[in-house]
Amino acid sequence: MPGGRLTQQERQQIALGLADGLAYAEIARRLERPTSTVTREVMRNGGPTAYRAEVAHRATEHRAHRRRQAAPRDPSAPQPDGRDTESVRAYEETLTTVFMQSGLPRMTARVLVCLYTTDAGSLTASELVQRLQVSPATVSKAVAFLESQGLIRRERDERRRERYVVDDDVMYQSTVASARATAHLGQTARQGAGILGAGTPAAARLENIARFVDFVSESILRAAEQAREVLHTKPESAPGGPAESESGGPAGPASGDPSEADSGGPAGPAADH
Repeated sequence: MPGGRLTQQERQQIALGLADGLAYAEIARRLERPTSTVTREVMRNGGPTAYRAEVAHRATEHRAHRRRQAAPRDPSAPQPDGRDTESVRAYEETLTTVFMQSGLPRMTARVLVCLYTTDAGSLTASELVQRLQVSPATVSKAVAFLESQGLIRRERDERRRERYVVDDDVMYQSTVASARATAHLGQTARQGAGILGAGTPAAARLENIARFVDFVSESILRAAEQAREVLHTKPESAPGGPAESESGGPAGPASGDPSEADSGGPAGPAADH
């Protein structure tokens, strides 16, 4: 399997594969490349509908040139906890790709990954600029979007510097906000069912959507509340395995299976009356 950077010819083959509707895995198989390489290449250059081989190749050359101009990092500098620098960078690229596949723009995903993978869980704007080698305006735009989505928050440190934070509770708050937005969709669908008239196919369709969305949003809210304590689990002193409770099992929500109601059976939408 070939390694190294993608060639211009390989990028043209990727563009042709996308035009033919091929899956990333099939394109990768034809190029004898890992699927993750093709996925990352496409997502960082406009996505499957906007990918252009020539534009992608020029952008890659520009990024490589910019990295060469940047101050080189000292390879002998000690890494936190003995981490391997190249492994960390590869993982950051992988996590960035996952966030992009969930809908985040590339730079926004890079900022979020940068915050998630720093031990402090917070960075200043200047620190983000330095780490990502981008302009302050680029960072400002990305953090504004992340904050609007409830994925990060701002706070000031003892030196009155503004810091962007992903703490233990941010994921909980983001999940709750997403569930409430989903619940609003259900309310809107039910409103449409009333307007279109009971007993009509369109009204029945919207009512079914509302019932489904109600169940999903309520289940997410209940599960998030029950599992919230997992986000505050502290790592054990010796690495090697997940934290375990006193009983010897893996740590988890104290309330049991979030998918089950208090009566012991599976939770489900309330019956129509």
